[in-house]
Amino acid sequence: MDRLQAMQVFAEVVKQGSFTAAAEQLDISRVKATRCVNALEEWLGARLLQRSTRRISLTEAGQQCLRQCQQMLELEEELQSSLQQADQPPRGRLRVTASSSFARAHLAPAMADFLARCPQVSIDMIASDDTINLIEQRVDLAIRISGELDPGLVARRLAPCRSIICASPAYLAQYGTPQTPDELSRHNCLTYSNFGKGAWRFERPDQPQLTVPVSGNFSANEASVLTEAVLSGIGIALQPSYLVGPLIREGQLVPLLSDWQAPELSLWGVYLSRHHLPASLRSLLDFLIERYQGTPDWDRGC
Repeated sequence: MDRLQAMQVFAEVVKQGSFTAAAEQLDISRVKATRCVNALEEWLGARLLQRSTRRISLTEAGQQCLRQCQQMLELEEELQSSLQQADQPPRGRLRVTASSSFARAHLAPAMADFLARCPQVSIDMIASDDTINLIEQRVDLAIRISGELDPGLVARRLAPCRSIICASPAYLAQYGTPQTPDELSRHNCLTYSNFGKGAWRFERPDQPQLTVPVSGNFSANEASVLTEAVLSGIGIALQPSYLVGPLIREGQLVPLLSDWQAPELSLWGVYLSRHHLPASLRSLLDFLIERYQGTPDWDRGC
């Protein structure tokens, strides 16, 4: 017995609700469909289907077997697809989305390097700070920054994403340098208008998480705008290291409260399904993981 074929027939019978419909869908005879299911039951030593003249239904053993058969068939399809693509260079168009700040600072140059490696792929980039619906916008890959993703999403972790509290040398010369998180309440703190506007959270290994109320005379909904504002010397900001890391290394910004850290987030590559992953998307994911693995460039030296 071809056990994979028997599993396929069994799953199709359940899906179609009859042996006749399953046989037509698989382009085999009804007799062969019946023999396949009978042989699967004999091999497993359990009845999988309750049959009557009007309908079929799954037994308890059949319900368990169906889940495992579906997993085996998906694995077989994925293996076949990957082997068929192994000798083919990645090709085709990919729609990729990321926040405006990350797309501008890091993803655009990364895509240039990726396209040099895979010249038969083309990229359609959507830079947006809105959470885009991957299905509605036909997006192949979304680069998102989050602590924990919805468990229903399919994703691969690309890199850590730290946040650093910082200010310009000019601001600190005029208003002083805070030595503890509590002192931030006496400073002009530049915040995001859509989250974390009234409080910043910090943690340290020897103490529980600390929430500090903050306020200031400037807020924005986009990270690059806040970075420009803190560079201008009007206040203190809590910013992603992928934006301020290079500025700290150059001395344009000064990191503050080095004993305290904001809760670390992660950079994720989110996509629709693990099954039948195009070679172009698989190559792009592998490229980004290779590029950002370990300590990303923006975190080195800051």
